[in-house]
Amino acid sequence: MNRILPIYQITESMQQLLLQEIDSHNREEVIGIFQKKMEERGQLLEAIAPPYTEDEEKLGRTVVEMNKGIEQKMKYLFFALKNEMKQVQQQKKSTTSYSNPYKNVQSIDGMFLDQKK
Repeated sequence: MNRILPIYQITESMQQLLLQEIDSHNREEVIGIFQKKMEERGQLLEAIAPPYTEDEEKLGRTVVEMNKGIEQKMKYLFFALKNEMKQVQQQKKSTTSYSNPYKNVQSIDGMFLDQKK
């Protein structure tokens, strides 16, 4: 029996999960499902040990190639999340400065002299 097949199937389902449209509304759900699949795959990877048959080696190479694609998609997802977080922070900063524009103004003397001539 091929011991790599369940790992291949989980990796394929992870790849399909990342191929779907991921936006801010479903991102958390997708990441949760992805983490569960990663944990499941990790347990399966720990359970297998050499020697491997030729079929298992071929399937293993395929899994490695699929994993490279998954890694790239996860980096892109992380980059998109990071950019969105920066936008939210900038928006918070803009809103705060709009509601209280003199909050960060520092006056050293704090005194006003009115002189009449």
